[in-house]
Amino acid sequence: MNKTLIVAMETYLRQVKSWSFIVLVLSPFILLAISLGIGYTSATSSSDQQRIAVISDQPALRKQFIKANRDDVKASVTTTAAAKKSVGNNNLAGYLVLSADKTKVSGVYHSSDSLGGGMRTKINVFLAQSQQQLNLANAKLSAKQTKSLAVQPAFKQKIQTNHGGANLAKIISFWVLVFMIYMILITYSSVTAQEIASEKGTKVMEIIFSSTKASKYFVGKIIGVFGVILTQIIVYIVGGYGFFQIAMHLDNIKQLISDNQTLVNDVIKNMLGINLLFVFLGVIIYTIISAFSGALVAKAEDAPKAAQPAIYLSMIAFFLTMPFQSNSDALISKILSYVPFFSSYFMPMRIINDNASGLEISISLAILVISIGLLTWYIGQIYEGLILQTDDTSFWKRLRRGLSYQK
Repeated sequence: MNKTLIVAMETYLRQVKSWSFIVLVLSPFILLAISLGIGYTSATSSSDQQRIAVISDQPALRKQFIKANRDDVKASVTTTAAAKKSVGNNNLAGYLVLSADKTKVSGVYHSSDSLGGGMRTKINVFLAQSQQQLNLANAKLSAKQTKSLAVQPAFKQKIQTNHGGANLAKIISFWVLVFMIYMILITYSSVTAQEIASEKGTKVMEIIFSSTKASKYFVGKIIGVFGVILTQIIVYIVGGYGFFQIAMHLDNIKQLISDNQTLVNDVIKNMLGINLLFVFLGVIIYTIISAFSGALVAKAEDAPKAAQPAIYLSMIAFFLTMPFQSNSDALISKILSYVPFFSSYFMPMRIINDNASGLEISISLAILVISIGLLTWYIGQIYEGLILQTDDTSFWKRLRRGLSYQK
């Protein structure tokens, strides 16, 4: 067991220290950081150009307007001269001059462009409310009369249940999950196949197999690659959460997420939990097939070709899911949700669409886990016969010879 762990650790450390792994893990976060940075810079620049300044000799009146319209006002501009300069430099949309005497509240807007309808409404509402307060103060009404004037009309909403948002969440979850499985499979199929194929025909393998069983060596290799996959998934989850928290500090994104909170929650729920386990197990079983394919190549130079069988199989599973996206309860979809190599695509799709019971999920999961165990055990038994073949024969001859190998 110690030798298996040594092989696993050596494989794991070699992979996670490689530049290819570091770039693979960091590239999505770099792209996200660039996108958020550009979005923040653009939003800040454009928001300043859409804001107005508020100028007033009465600080209380100016403070009330800014408090009610904080996102639309650039509060740092406090004088008419500074406001004119900012408007001239296209850093502000315009500036509003507020004034009030004992009987009337006034507002004058200065700009080179006409005021937008939304901002016009906000200014009119503020002026109307301020004028009403001034009128009430001047009227010197009794407390009872003031209370009567403060009565507001009643308004209620009765919303019928709409499944449109739920359906959109299912569609988004399906495509994100399927693409995530596919891209991870493509990546690690190539990595694993080349990891195994690069050792093909080397004298080192004969020395290694003389000191430990080929099955233990194979299991160690697979465990090491599993650790790399798990590391990447954990980094993506933790990093994704961190970027989500950062994004929530940006007003535009925060408002977008708040407006679609139910949709966001449904997508996150569909992406995590049992579906994530199916993704991980799916990557594992394809990784084992990739290792098997890597051991079947004629020589180390053929390593780039080694991943093709696993990639083609994952492509078939990927494209087969598309016709059943909106019909996941079809018979073919049900059957394939129990078949290893396909269940990692089809069962999550059925779970997202609420077409799979707890018992069905458990059976599919059990079949997948047992298949992984049996496949690992069997390939481990014939691994020495596969990896030590160096003759440049046809693929099928090497396969038959490897499968017939007995230790």
